Amino acid sequence: MIYIIIASISAFSKYNRGVGNYNNYLIFKNVFLNTLQEKNLYLPYPDLFFDTNHYGIFFSILIAPFAMMPDWLGCILWNVAVTMVFLYAIYKFPFSDRKKSFFAWLCLQEFITAAVSYQFNIALTGLIMLSAIYIYEKKETQSAFAILIGTFVKIYGIVGLSSFFFIKNKLRFIISFIVIAVLFFVLPMLISSPTFGLQSYFDWYTSLSEKNLSNQVLGTRQDYSLMGVVRRIFQNASLSNLVFLIPGFMLFMTPYLRISQYKNLSFQMMILASTLLFVVLFSSGSEGPTYIIAVAGVMIWFLMQRTISKLDIGILIFVMIFTCFAFSDLFPKSLKEDVFVKYSTKAIPCIVVWFRIMYELLTKDFEKEYKFH
Repeated sequence: MIYIIIASISAFSKYNRGVGNYNNYLIFKNVFLNTLQEKNLYLPYPDLFFDTNHYGIFFSILIAPFAMMPDWLGCILWNVAVTMVFLYAIYKFPFSDRKKSFFAWLCLQEFITAAVSYQFNIALTGLIMLSAIYIYEKKETQSAFAILIGTFVKIYGIVGLSSFFFIKNKLRFIISFIVIAVLFFVLPMLISSPTFGLQSYFDWYTSLSEKNLSNQVLGTRQDYSLMGVVRRIFQNASLSNLVFLIPGFMLFMTPYLRISQYKNLSFQMMILASTLLFVVLFSSGSEGPTYIIAVAGVMIWFLMQRTISKLDIGILIFVMIFTCFAFSDLFPKSLKEDVFVKYSTKAIPCIVVWFRIMYELLTKDFEKEYKFH
C-alpha cells in the first residue's frame, strides 16, 4: 500500500507543478498519439515535450489506455500500473513474507527515484524478475510474455533469457516466444499501418544507436555504468563499450558451466540477481532512475545469504548510502556534482556486489549454502 500511495502522490505532485515536470509522461503519451497519426516516434517535438522518445512502437499499445485519459489521471494510473507489476513480482518471489517485506523496504528509495520520473523501469524490473520466477513455476508461456513485453518496449527485457537454461519444457517456451513475438510485432500496425510499423522499428534501431553514442560523454547524468566509471576516472570518453562488454559477458556466462547447480532454485535466483545488475552496469544508457533494476539484484543477493556476515552488512550499507541515497539531501550539492556525477560513483557499490555475486556463482554449493526463509 505504501508503494501505491507514493506512486500516486509523486505522479500527481509532479503533474501539479506544471508541464515541464511531467515531461516523461508526455513523451509516453505521444508515442500513442504519434502512432495513430503515423508521425516519426523518434523526432523531437519541442512544442509538445523536450527530449526524445527511445521506446519501441509496441509501447503505444501499453500506454494507449492512459493516453486517452486526462493527463492528471493518466499519469497517476500509469505510475500505479507499473508499480503493481513490480509489487506482483515481489509477491511471487520464493521468499518468506518477512523477506519480501524487507526486499520492498530496501528498494523503496530507488523506487521513489524512478516513480517521480514516471519510469517504465519499475515495471521492467518486475518483468525481468517474473521471467525467472515463471521458469521456476514451469510457466513457460508466461515467462516468454514477460520477457517480450520488456524487450519490445526497452530492449533490456531480453536479459530475461538468462533463465533459458533452467527451462524444463524448452519447446513450449520457444513456440510461445515466437508466437508472442509475432503478435507484439504486428499489434502496433493495427492502429497505424504495416509500412509505418516497419519503418518505426528501423527508426528505433537508429535512435538507440545514436543515444548510445551520445551517452558516452563525461560529466553528464548518464553512463552510470562500469564503463562510465572507468571512462570518467581516466577522463577518456573514447573508450569503447566493447572493451568492457566482451569480457563482462564472458564472465557473466561462466557460471552456466556449472550444470550440476541448475537444479537448485537458489542458483537460479542468484543468476537473476547477476542479470539485474549486469544489464545496468554494462549499459551506457544507465542513469539514476535505472538503478531500481540493479538495486533489486543487490537485495536478492543479500536476502539469499544463509549467514549474513559483517562484510555483507557493510556492502549493503555501502549500496544504500552511495547508490540509493547518492543524490538525496544526505550529501551537499557540491559533492554530488563534483564527485558523484563526475565519476559515476552511483555504480561503484553495485559493481562490487556484482563481482561478489560472480564469485559466489563460481565457487559456492547452492544446495547447502543458501536459503529463502
